[in-house]
Amino acid sequence: MRTPTTILLLVGAILFSGAGYVRSDASDHRYKEGDTVPLYANKVGPFHNPSETYRYFDLPFCIPEGVKEKKEALGEVLNGDRLVSAPYKLNFRDEKESEVYCNKKLSKEEVKQFRKAVEKDYYFQMYYDDLPIWGFIGKVDKDIKSDPSEFKYFLYKHIQFEILYNKDRVIEISARMDPHSLVDLTEDKEVDAEFMYTVKWKETETPFEKRMEKYSMSSSLPHHLEIHWFSIINSCVTVLLLTGFLATILMRVLKNDFMKYAQDEEAADDQEETGWKYIHGDVFRFPTHNSLFAASLGSGTQLFTLTIFIFMLALVGVFYPYNRGALFTALVVIYALTSGIAGYTSASFYCQLEGKSWVRNLLLTGCLFCGPLFLTFCFLNTVAITYTATAALPFGTIVVIVLIWTLVTSPLLVLGGIAGKNSKAEFQAPCRTTKYPREIPPLPWYRSAIPQMAMAGFLPFSAIYIELYYIFASVWGHRIYTIYSILFIVFIILIIVTAFITVALTYFQLAAEDHQWWWRSFLCGGSTGLFIYAYCLYYYYARSDMSGFMQTSFFFGYMACICYGFFLMLGTVGFRAALLFVRHIYRSIKCE
Repeated sequence: MRTPTTILLLVGAILFSGAGYVRSDASDHRYKEGDTVPLYANKVGPFHNPSETYRYFDLPFCIPEGVKEKKEALGEVLNGDRLVSAPYKLNFRDEKESEVYCNKKLSKEEVKQFRKAVEKDYYFQMYYDDLPIWGFIGKVDKDIKSDPSEFKYFLYKHIQFEILYNKDRVIEISARMDPHSLVDLTEDKEVDAEFMYTVKWKETETPFEKRMEKYSMSSSLPHHLEIHWFSIINSCVTVLLLTGFLATILMRVLKNDFMKYAQDEEAADDQEETGWKYIHGDVFRFPTHNSLFAASLGSGTQLFTLTIFIFMLALVGVFYPYNRGALFTALVVIYALTSGIAGYTSASFYCQLEGKSWVRNLLLTGCLFCGPLFLTFCFLNTVAITYTATAALPFGTIVVIVLIWTLVTSPLLVLGGIAGKNSKAEFQAPCRTTKYPREIPPLPWYRSAIPQMAMAGFLPFSAIYIELYYIFASVWGHRIYTIYSILFIVFIILIIVTAFITVALTYFQLAAEDHQWWWRSFLCGGSTGLFIYAYCLYYYYARSDMSGFMQTSFFFGYMACICYGFFLMLGTVGFRAALLFVRHIYRSIKCE
């Protein structure tokens, strides 16, 4: 009989293999001289707008006979890849010199279309034996002129390929546009264009296993590594300062508190510094909106688990450069398979909080993160369809995602919820809760929720902000990020700093006799997500050249979802750390 774990592994294996998760054997082909090597044209688009990409033949290039579309996996489609057979013939070790593949008379409309693309700095991307190739389609000759009406626009019509090989395998390919072979697009008139290409082959000693190292070199350069390590040292200093700060609280302040409470009542009258003892009857009073609170914890726990799994895959080398769509595939599949964790955590905690409507709680858990993500996707996909961009998902892909959500995510969520409800775990409170809540004394403005969230979010954000630039430049640019070990260290530091600062703020809140710490600890822990979104504004306007409605909406829309996910995940970390701390200090004193 198959156990639930075995079934989960089988489902995961089927989804991963069906979504192109494992390295394709196509990239491991051996060739003989004259063999056809697969060359696919992928997409074109403005260089500074990574989300705004279009099909290669959306521009009026020469379309060869019998163009075939490559069947793509789920992750590749989510990545915006739309591969079709390219017009060039790059057979193995078959050199060509200025080979004409097309003569075309460009109409006025086609000239306008190309000119607009050149003006927006369009680039193209192709794949040759699974190796990426880039190039710009044209150039703007400004010739020290300030008036844009005097600029000249040119289309490159000659592409020069240089391919390195090692015995019977392709190792490297580069494409260079001939700056002397141009088509003038400045005027609105018909133009004759003769498109051609050159192919040069050179032998190399680089082994096949290292052919992808070229694409990860930029992030491994000494200059960049120096900045990465500076980021880690900066973060470690923050952690050490916070650790010392927290240790001071635990070793000095709490020790004094425990000593005072161990004495008779007359010696324990100083409530100004040690007021947390006097609210022992309220500190474990369950929070308002307990269903939403439990659902937030469930979603945050799932996202935390998802992040750990993604890091594990990254550290073992799954996300090597230009493994098309592997990250998106992993995110979809692992999120689907970890939904049971969200259901179990949410339902179990909700029942501990004496909630009755566990089914409604489970529905809320399922929709808490997926709901906003789905609404954002619907809007952005509509924008992409309007632009006819490759970011618009085909109907078939949407059906596949809906089926995964229906047949995998939802059942596992329900199973996890049932297991959590039947776990019958009781909330472990070291103190009895009184019947009526104690009145919270008036507090200064800086002890209210928003200033506390600002303080709690700033310190963890300061520990990661240097690394954020490289992540943004990779996700929203053309840089490649490969140093996942450093990123994992930064993530661990982020978790530690979030936990420490939340515990410290929770102590000060309880010392001021404010017993409503449940939601506050969650909000303080998650507030780093708000700082990351604020950084998005800075990055967009100060560090990037993105423009246009589609790119702007994609950037801020999807970053809002990512920051919301960070809010839930770090909020869960903050609350769990605060709960451990509060249980510890109240277990250490004798409460009557």
